[in-house]
Amino acid sequence: MVGTFYRAPAPDTQPFVEVGSAVKKGQTVCIIEAMKLMNEIESEFAGNVISILIENGQPVEYGEPLFVVETA
Repeated sequence: MVGTFYRAPAPDTQPFVEVGSAVKKGQTVCIIEAMKLMNEIESEFAGNVISILIENGQPVEYGEPLFVVETA
């Protein structure tokens, strides 16, 4: 396990993105907690979120896909 996937900045706040959300390149889409550090993950593409592949609070590995984004 490399880290833990979080969809929102805090438990009582809205997720960064939902399925169907439009995202810009560089926009924060989630947080990965690794070794007690919170790392904001930014979108590599501009487009629309088609699918979120990981459940909130689940462990993730290096290189594991997190989202499917349809590019414009």
